[in-house]
Amino acid sequence: MHLVALDYLIVLPLVFLAGVIDSIAGGGGLISLPAYWIIGIPPATALGTNKFASLSGTTFTTARFLKAGLLDVPVALCSAAIALIGSWLGTQTALTVSAGFFNILMLILIPSVAVVILATPKTGAVNRSMQIKLGKRLLLGGLAGLAIGFYDGFFGPGTGTFLILIYTLALKYDFVTANANAKLVNLASNAAALTGFIIAGKVLYAIAIPAAICGIAGNLVGSSLVLKKGNKLIKIIFIVVLALLMIKIVTDIV
Repeated sequence: MHLVALDYLIVLPLVFLAGVIDSIAGGGGLISLPAYWIIGIPPATALGTNKFASLSGTTFTTARFLKAGLLDVPVALCSAAIALIGSWLGTQTALTVSAGFFNILMLILIPSVAVVILATPKTGAVNRSMQIKLGKRLLLGGLAGLAIGFYDGFFGPGTGTFLILIYTLALKYDFVTANANAKLVNLASNAAALTGFIIAGKVLYAIAIPAAICGIAGNLVGSSLVLKKGNKLIKIIFIVVLALLMIKIVTDIV
């Protein structure tokens, strides 16, 4: 595919913005993926190219959160490993079951999630996960990884955002810790998906490489904001991402 200067001017700023959003509350793909479609990149290649850029950015964000001591490493690794199984199961299910059911489910679930977050100001404000024994945290983390991996393989949009929610509600993490753990799980699932896209030749490197640089820059800006502003910022962006996801699903149905 031949790319012109305008294509880069459209895609690269949006990928940067997606990196900022993704590092704060997940859901960056809701911004970056349409950018590739706008310039005429075929859907499968757009997915592969987007994975290349997003994986690069997520790697830097995960490393930064790990260095800052924000990850509950055993739980995050457990979730990441089991998420790979869940993703495979979700992909197999998607081959035989229509995604229409998930669209309807999301139309009910997303507003409900937003109401819960807005109505409970203390949700995600303090990290109380250490009140839960490690064995139970590993079990809950594994179940979270299985559920979100299945969702990612079957449907996909907003995976990181929903994982942050599950971590916050089930494991009593604050938003910052939940976000940090979610990044490690995203890193594993994105790496597995990207491997498949590379093997299939579905990555357009001419734009994937500069997009990766912009994605890394966006993730570094976003992760800096997380470290400075913390839970309050994540909560605000979290609601914004849910709104974007709701708009996407409604447009898909219409």
